[in-house]
Amino acid sequence: MAKQPMLKFVKIDRDMPVKRDADTRREDFDEIYAEFAAAKAEEQASRCSQCGVPYCQSHCPLHNNIPDWLRLTATGRLEEAYATSQATNTFPEICGRICPQDRLCEGNCVIEQSGHGTVTIGAVEKYITDTAWDKGWVKPNAPLAERAESVGIIGAGPGGLAAADMLRKAGVQVTVYDRYDRAGGLLTYGIPGFKLEKEIVMRRNELLAEGGVTFVMNCNIGEDISFEEIRAKHDAIIIATGVYKSRDLNMPGSGATGIVKAIDFLTASNRVANFGDTVPEYEDGTFNAKGKKVVVIGGGDTAMDCVRTSVRQGAESVKCLYRRDRANMPGSQRETQNAEEEGVIFEWLSAPKGFTDEAGKVSGVMVQKMRLGQPDASGRQAPEVIEGADYVEEADLVIKALGFEPEELPTLWDQPNLPVTRWGTIKAEFRTGATNLDGVYAVGDIVRGASLVVWAIKDGRDCAEAIIERFNTKAAVAAE
Repeated sequence: MAKQPMLKFVKIDRDMPVKRDADTRREDFDEIYAEFAAAKAEEQASRCSQCGVPYCQSHCPLHNNIPDWLRLTATGRLEEAYATSQATNTFPEICGRICPQDRLCEGNCVIEQSGHGTVTIGAVEKYITDTAWDKGWVKPNAPLAERAESVGIIGAGPGGLAAADMLRKAGVQVTVYDRYDRAGGLLTYGIPGFKLEKEIVMRRNELLAEGGVTFVMNCNIGEDISFEEIRAKHDAIIIATGVYKSRDLNMPGSGATGIVKAIDFLTASNRVANFGDTVPEYEDGTFNAKGKKVVVIGGGDTAMDCVRTSVRQGAESVKCLYRRDRANMPGSQRETQNAEEEGVIFEWLSAPKGFTDEAGKVSGVMVQKMRLGQPDASGRQAPEVIEGADYVEEADLVIKALGFEPEELPTLWDQPNLPVTRWGTIKAEFRTGATNLDGVYAVGDIVRGASLVVWAIKDGRDCAEAIIERFNTKAAVAAE
């Protein structure tokens, strides 16, 4: 009787790749988790129960074939595991690193629900594709035939790049326009290297270029080229700009120097730490936490990126203010734990009400203590002020990590007919990304609002399929 390669969760405990100790990882921007060795990846993959209804797969936005590539990994068929993983995910090694698996696939693992500890899906996913790169299995797209149609994609983030990848596989001509000097969007400049080393993103960009995707960088739509000019150049347009407008605080003292936006802080740090760029605002201390008392306001993943970046820049102290408690914070619990290990102090149930300054430079955050009251419209308990419990938290640098909103694209691009919601996101069909402007599509955060990378990838792939179907239909009609 053949040996059963799976269902070993009853004998083998959950294990994660080795995590570097906090004192060591505070000193650099390298990823904090080591790579699984082959034997360990096979061992952990073999814990999968191969359940009849794979909740891990159904709770993955991409519906990745997780049980299949776990079984293939457990049985040593790694090249097939990579092919299976890549079939549904444009960037599996990136999702393996930055997806909140605790809220998605791993959080819904059947054996986790039965008390055995989830399969380490993310770490195995990362291992599979990193190995594929090392073995030379990852190849640029080689379409069977080139097509005459072209698509212009505005935005080189995960949604736009996922669409570009799918379109090139079908032979469509693709040009990606982006305001930055490097492709990747927030993968490049928003997410710190200790979560996603930039070589991982850059090699994907290079692969897309080798496969025939044309990149037009340092290109601001509405300034360097108009939206109408791009639309005239292509048979279809995908808007994948993401959301980059930071939510702000309008309260006493908010105009003091030393109060900065998270996206500006993270972009400067990523440029300096990961690419060796010279950033004047970093050099003059505006976006440099070295030797400073840092206060980060917010409780999402961006706030976690800011506090952990501040630690690595050499801050004297780092505190995070969040108006709800730990159980209600939107950020990853795993990231919160990593931050605490690295010395970050969390002030739960604390909200800013203003700022103090000395000669126009911030010196502290006026904090009001909160308690959780009745649930709000979303079902979360609404925070309420505790009267008389205010205090001042000393700060030399305050980072606002309050989330992002869409820029006013109809105004910036002189497109009053571009359909937007009352929140400023673009109105588009749920599956295809089609807007009510002919041949204009939109995907990712500019449609959903600030969301996860994996959802942007899903949107980009779905939109590409819809565009290819549109082209095929037109070609069929023309041939009749």
